[in-house]
Amino acid sequence: MAIEHVYIVNNTSIIQDEVLAHRLGLIPLAVDPRLFKFRAEDEIATPHNTIILKMKVECRRLADGTIENANVYSSDLQWLPDGSELPEETGASLFGNDQKGFLDEVRPVHEDILVAKLRPGQSIELECHCIKGVGEEHAKWSPVATTWYRLYPEVVILREPPIEIASKLASELPGLLHLENNRLLVADNLMQHEKLLEKVRQLSGMEEYMPYIQLRKRKNHFIFTIESTGAWKPHELFHEAVDRIVAKCDKVLEGLSQYETASFDYK
Repeated sequence: MAIEHVYIVNNTSIIQDEVLAHRLGLIPLAVDPRLFKFRAEDEIATPHNTIILKMKVECRRLADGTIENANVYSSDLQWLPDGSELPEETGASLFGNDQKGFLDEVRPVHEDILVAKLRPGQSIELECHCIKGVGEEHAKWSPVATTWYRLYPEVVILREPPIEIASKLASELPGLLHLENNRLLVADNLMQHEKLLEKVRQLSGMEEYMPYIQLRKRKNHFIFTIESTGAWKPHELFHEAVDRIVAKCDKVLEGLSQYETASFDYK
């Protein structure tokens, strides 16, 4: 869910309306998109396809000389569970209490995102309509910030080294390698000694240790690192992505099976 339509009532800040709307659209919202339906272009806003937020901030100089609301933050966005306050302009229907039935609250993931700066006398008043979308269409709908994967490392003892070489390797890689009954063994959980893996690579390139140790990668074991924008939890993103890939593969297999069973009449 992300802000798609911004209806500006008043904007006397130095930020242009288009730039302000773009900044608002990139604010991640802590809302589960699975609770909502996709909204078509010609479809009106309903409690099940749209979230409506408003922002009304005015910068003033107080009697003691301090300036109030000099900074406009994402926390200034307020949820309107009953629907639009500008129904004639937005064409949105009134929600009543329908949205409160399945939503506890709607808020930005982070409340300290700077949206604009104001000076005394300047103000911003607007209404935002948030809809469901996918990252393929625009980055604001992507719940993933940064993600990458790598293959799981594997330290392999190529052959049993002499006791003096084994002792040197165990001392060079403490915890990762250890001696047991004069045999050189590798620790079960390599990721606890991840900082030593680069040293394994260096040692395996030395003539003294090259015949005995090697750093490899398991081709069927992946380590994923996923950073979320906050709308979804990282483990949810991974499972959802796997489900999407499986669904696409099933669709391809279904198409292939239909193609194989189809009959063709060539003339």
